[in-house]
Amino acid sequence: MAEVAGVVFDLDGTLVANMELHARAFAAFVDRHGLPPLDEQARTRLDGKRNSDIFPELFGRALLRDELRAFAEEKESLYREISRGGLAPAPGLERLLDRLAARGIPCAIATSGPAENVRHTLAETGLSARLPRVVRGDQVPRGKPYPDIFLAAAAAIGVDPARCLAFEDSPSGVAAACAAGMGCVAVTTSFTAEAFAAAGVAPAAFVADFDAYLDGPSGQWLADTATPEAGR
Repeated sequence: MAEVAGVVFDLDGTLVANMELHARAFAAFVDRHGLPPLDEQARTRLDGKRNSDIFPELFGRALLRDELRAFAEEKESLYREISRGGLAPAPGLERLLDRLAARGIPCAIATSGPAENVRHTLAETGLSARLPRVVRGDQVPRGKPYPDIFLAAAAAIGVDPARCLAFEDSPSGVAAACAAGMGCVAVTTSFTAEAFAAAGVAPAAFVADFDAYLDGPSGQWLADTATPEAGR
């Protein structure tokens, strides 16, 4: 891809490895409501999407606005309770943010998470000040796997999507970033490379975390002219 001029991060499962906590919250929610447990196939299909797209599929019917709001708040309250005091930035993230800042490369978050979750997760990880530009799924017409949120994030930092690099952890997120014309790196905190392939998406690279991105061959997009420490 072209030289990177902007970076767009997904939040849950990417900036912080918290999808197991979301899975626990969903498990408690579906148990309360007598719904089938979420297996890996369901997670592949639903992870990364907006609550407004997830809950009608979980219940197998259209939901009234008040129902949707209540179900989403119930599940997200469970997540915030479970995760409080237990979140940290993904390995290597702060090193990557330092490198991007040194090069003057702007960043944004493109997340399907609701506003209160975003505030909670960024505050718990200490990332609020470092990543102030956030575009949420409820602020665009269509959620992931459509490209709307990534196009909006690129606009928020004033960078052509074709010159943005995206980091995502879900098949729907990778599909959305690629549809926006961005190069996309899949962070395998939630799904294996085989799961992405089975879902029909092909990111530019797979990494375990941001340390692996910076230290491995995928770091080519930033390594050549990064900070002085990169050339030592």
